[in-house]
Amino acid sequence: MPQPAPDRTTRPLSDWIGRKEVQEDTLSPRPALELRSILPGTDPLTDGAALPPLWHWAYFPQFAPLSSLGRDGHPARGGFLPPVPLPRRMWAGGRFQFPGDLRLGERVTKTSRILDVVEKSGQSGALCFVTVEHRFAVAGEVRLIEEHDIVYREDPASGAPAPAPPQADVAQIEEQVTPSAVMLFRYSAATFNGHRIHYDIDYCRDVEGYPGLVFHGPLTATLLADLARRTGHRDLARYAFRAVSPLFDTAPFTLRARVGTRGAEVWAANPDGALAMRAEAVYR
Repeated sequence: MPQPAPDRTTRPLSDWIGRKEVQEDTLSPRPALELRSILPGTDPLTDGAALPPLWHWAYFPQFAPLSSLGRDGHPARGGFLPPVPLPRRMWAGGRFQFPGDLRLGERVTKTSRILDVVEKSGQSGALCFVTVEHRFAVAGEVRLIEEHDIVYREDPASGAPAPAPPQADVAQIEEQVTPSAVMLFRYSAATFNGHRIHYDIDYCRDVEGYPGLVFHGPLTATLLADLARRTGHRDLARYAFRAVSPLFDTAPFTLRARVGTRGAEVWAANPDGALAMRAEAVYR
């Protein structure tokens, strides 16, 4: 259960630092099978099998009532997360340690803690960065540590061009991904993600000004982690990713990898060859 929220009317957002929330969930095979319908892989998905990297996002859903959702479909802020008064929320990046495996059928405790809240002003206006740590344990043994970076920002000025991302590097290995509305809907459903940018095209175009449905950042990160694991033929000890620019369902994009003996560099490039996400994996 989350701790009582500080009063935003009298206290700064930084007072949310240190706030904790504890959840429990059983890793039943069904959510993993739902992900398998859109993700590559041949891992067994029965009780006792190790959950592939980042597939834990299909568990521990937030069952917020419809009446509590914001305009974007996210749960209202001010409970566990601070009530940042900015309309747009993006998954900026994450870092992971894998001291053990989460296995299907296990009862897992997830302990979340807000590590930092930083308010800044950038070229696009006000920004707020929130970092949350999640620890996943089985009978007290920590199997996964995640640090999740969230950025909140203002709506861009009408007609303002987005900054051009850098061009992506060439790679030893390249795979093409063909996104679709069905793929994005299935991932939203499997992860209980109500963010409208992934399935409501009218909202995407008319409210947020995107050219198409936005490809989930966590889905891109999961595909890149899978690419690092498959091409290196080894499990991951650590993994980190950073989102650079959005991907959409309007055209195919590429996943690229450069594999070494101790780890891999992996990244995603949009249809124009510009960098969308960069990640690094360290092997066990």
